[in-house]
Amino acid sequence: MMVVIRRENIWTYRDTMSSANGGDPVILATAGYDHRIRFWQAHSGICHRTVQHPDSQVNALDITPDKQLIAAAGYQHIRMYDINSSSPNALINYEGVQKNVTAVGFHEEGKWMFTGGEDHTAKIWDLRTRQLQCQRIFQVKAPVNCVTLHPNQGELYVGDQSGSIHCWDLKTDVNEHLIPEQEAPITSVSIDPMGTMMAAVNNKGMCYLWTMTANRPGGPSKLHPKRKFQAHSRYVLKCLFSPDSTLLATTSADGTCRIWRTADLTLCTELKDKSQRWVWDCAFSGDSQYIITASSDNNARLWSVNTGEIKREYSGHEKAIVCLAFRDEVVS
Repeated sequence: MMVVIRRENIWTYRDTMSSANGGDPVILATAGYDHRIRFWQAHSGICHRTVQHPDSQVNALDITPDKQLIAAAGYQHIRMYDINSSSPNALINYEGVQKNVTAVGFHEEGKWMFTGGEDHTAKIWDLRTRQLQCQRIFQVKAPVNCVTLHPNQGELYVGDQSGSIHCWDLKTDVNEHLIPEQEAPITSVSIDPMGTMMAAVNNKGMCYLWTMTANRPGGPSKLHPKRKFQAHSRYVLKCLFSPDSTLLATTSADGTCRIWRTADLTLCTELKDKSQRWVWDCAFSGDSQYIITASSDNNARLWSVNTGEIKREYSGHEKAIVCLAFRDEVVS
């Protein structure tokens, strides 16, 4: 059984603190177009490890539930690195992917990994062996931009370049799809931790929100349209619910991250810095009080959600940061 303990005030952590696996309880990694993955002390802003990723840019990052490995998705490959090792080499390599891998994530018990890519597929990989084995493939008609796992661990939601969101029930293999707006690529999909809301954003700055009801016999959860609104004036790159489900973050090519209240979709905070350009990715702290963003200006930033104040900057990348991975809970 996995017990998760939330911590607050992430910049007050000290290196002497350790989790059950012997590592720092806070893991923050960033990557992008400079072919490097950087690991940071979240509280200090100091980069304590850099891993060369020479094959390509890194499109997506995620951390395994046991906090032992980090997966990096790139062009025609997936690499998995040991988080607690000083080795510069990947522990697991997989080369047999066509085109860019654009999304990566994990089953909550670490049994399998899911990916999405420009080869028009979402895939499930068996993690019980050191050789990545593709168990299942879901084929769509356009490049896949994002893949999200429902908190029930039984449904994958796949957003593609044609503007479709595919709902894939892993138990029954039944799939359904919806198109919020014709010819508007879906760039990100998020489901809140309670499994009661889903959000999706597109390249026209729109955000769509649905309420969700429980999994039906023979099919995925039922979606009920709630609201659509103009979240940004330009391309939206990411949407993400906070751990407490009260907030929704959207990041954009307009150089901002906006935090919306899920109760009424009013704007809570706009996170903006004069040097910030495209904001590609974001992650909330476990207490929903802080958020980390990744930007084309080569920097990641830790912000206060309530005040919009920058608490830390993570500087060192030489090109755009397009993805990050963040965990601030203790796993035992």
